[in-house]
Amino acid sequence: MTAFSRTITLNSPPETQALAVQIGATLTVGDVLLLEGPIGAGKTHFARSLIQALLPVQEDVPSPTFTLVQVYDESGSEIWHADLYRLSSPDEVVELGLTDAFEEAICLVEWPDRLAELAPENALHLQFEVSELAEQRRLTLSWTSLHWSEKLEGIAK
Repeated sequence: MTAFSRTITLNSPPETQALAVQIGATLTVGDVLLLEGPIGAGKTHFARSLIQALLPVQEDVPSPTFTLVQVYDESGSEIWHADLYRLSSPDEVVELGLTDAFEEAICLVEWPDRLAELAPENALHLQFEVSELAEQRRLTLSWTSLHWSEKLEGIAK
């Protein structure tokens, strides 16, 4: 399977937010974003910005660090935001219902390494890296499905 990738420099939180809004506008049920990177790299800021852009009515979008999953209703479909940092086994992912959500909702997953073999093959991987500059982040998008090539065309070139 051919792998594709694109690396972007995000110079500020507003640039991260703008990219999240752009990507969010392309998402449909069954799309899974796997957000990787160290604590403080911008995963939650990206996820929060994307979710807020999709919600018909603005609401608070807290980090799901302690709840593990937050579910939002977005015009007839659901958005699942999961933070798997505290999980110790992929079995716990199944118990959360996340594997079903991969097919029935839009899913954003922080700490996707906890998914192990349960990670969807057609997911979009977003690897966030902290830069030497205070608010700058480096983001590498990678995917294997042509589905993402089409969705990301014209975004963050």
